[in-house]
Amino acid sequence: QVQLVESGGGLVQAGGSLRLSCAASGTIFSINVMDWYRQAPGKQRELVARITSGGSTNYADSVKDRFTISRDNAKNTVYLQMNGLGPEDTAAYYCHTFALARHYWGQGTQVTVSS
Repeated sequence: QVQLVESGGGLVQAGGSLRLSCAASGTIFSINVMDWYRQAPGKQRELVARITSGGSTNYADSVKDRFTISRDNAKNTVYLQMNGLGPEDTAAYYCHTFALARHYWGQGTQVTVSS
């Protein structure tokens, strides 16, 4: 079993920044890739950023050059630094991993960007 707990969401004005955190616990040795997804009201959940255990990263085109994903393996934590936020970034953000042959999701943290 793997448990993922997100934190760091909130209300921010357009142009502002937030840093999300995702702490993993449980059978964490099995974790390789960690992702951040987001889901806005009425829209499908979409992949925002991905990082491997080796530090390789991928981003959605919509967040490239604004968001940075990183991980601290010693703390079993993944971060999402979000800069230049706009109203289009308003969504619930979820941490995700695939381990032990199943998907694991955190409970989500809400990010709201006011214009």
